[in-house]
Amino acid sequence: MNAMMETSELPAVFDGVKLAAVAAVLYVIVRCLNLKSPTAPPDLYFQDSGLSRFLLKSCPLLTKEYIPPLIWGKSGHIQTALYGKMGRVRSPHPYGHRKFITMSDGATSTFDLFEPLAEHCVGDDITMVICPGIANHSEKQYIRTFVDYAQKNGYRCAVLNHLGALPNIELTSPRMFTYGCTWEFGAMVNYIKKTYPLTQLVVVGFSLGGNIVCKYLGETQANQDKVLCCVSVCQGYSALRAQETFMQWDQCRRFYNFLMADNMKKIILSHRQALFGDHVKKPQSLEDTDLSRLYTATSLMQIDDNVMRKFHGYNSLKEYYEEESCMRYLHRIYVPLMLVNAADDPLVHESLLTIPKSLSEKRENVMFVLPLHGGHLGFFEGSVLFPEPLTWMDKLVVEYANAICQWERNKSQCSDTELVEADLE
Repeated sequence: MNAMMETSELPAVFDGVKLAAVAAVLYVIVRCLNLKSPTAPPDLYFQDSGLSRFLLKSCPLLTKEYIPPLIWGKSGHIQTALYGKMGRVRSPHPYGHRKFITMSDGATSTFDLFEPLAEHCVGDDITMVICPGIANHSEKQYIRTFVDYAQKNGYRCAVLNHLGALPNIELTSPRMFTYGCTWEFGAMVNYIKKTYPLTQLVVVGFSLGGNIVCKYLGETQANQDKVLCCVSVCQGYSALRAQETFMQWDQCRRFYNFLMADNMKKIILSHRQALFGDHVKKPQSLEDTDLSRLYTATSLMQIDDNVMRKFHGYNSLKEYYEEESCMRYLHRIYVPLMLVNAADDPLVHESLLTIPKSLSEKRENVMFVLPLHGGHLGFFEGSVLFPEPLTWMDKLVVEYANAICQWERNKSQCSDTELVEADLE
């Protein structure tokens, strides 16, 4: 009798274990996918001014909810992973012309030029000069998607290919792109200004490219000539402050660091002969032992210390990061500047976001936009599971650029009216 009772109770025990296991799995899924996180408009940091009020009126995306895909879109890790692995869905293939510029040190810089596919909303000639993220170029899917959308909104686009990033373009000097070198970007901008003397510029930088474009604009006042505005998306602002957070396992940053370092090693080693060959006139500080250290590097900091900083003769990693970061140049930018980061970006520690917040509190030309979700250069939109080809980021950058163009057009018309009235008096 007792044996029969024990047997009948066993299925109930097993059912309880199953329910507990299912509950545990669901809990992990909810936590990992961040499903309980709300959707909301992005947090905005700015000073009250005529420009900021005009932007809030002219850019609906600044005040509307950003709604990522329901199932996975609230996870910054999945957004980042999809951007890194897939780029974008159903990415278009815009047609452009590749341009080559020989730099003073013999390096061959390249960029791709895409003509507009429609008339711009203000009827002017506007060129977007675009700097992609680390080791990226014009053939990356997220760049192609953005360029196609910008073209259809009347923008000419010039996209820098980071030195050494394109697999089919050989290096012609012992130097690659670095964290903050603006030489190639500056050469592209000068080409555009010379070739299209009537054009005005919208400067756009993604991730590492955001650091480069902000540093470029702040280096000299002349670099802001003909620039209407600048947009930086998902940059970290200070490599010196970021290096400590990149070695932490919080938000898996150490793992991302390893993956990016592995990619950088592959790119550097693919140019082994151009950078380390016996016939190459290498920087004096670059030694053969640095190549052996490169093989064993497991972080970007190790690669930067052993190789990258030596391309420009920096004496230490600290000096390299201080000089190459845009943080010390941001206050010298006087054109309208929009800085965009995601609160759940696993690559950019929240402590780094105090830099754009502080800047926006001091400068009327700066607006800092911080949505809850988006990851690192993800910002996918969609209903439940499948993302849309165009992202919130793509639309926001073009919407902001359109608004600034209209703002400048209105200012110009007001000035012309004032001149006419003065002549009549």
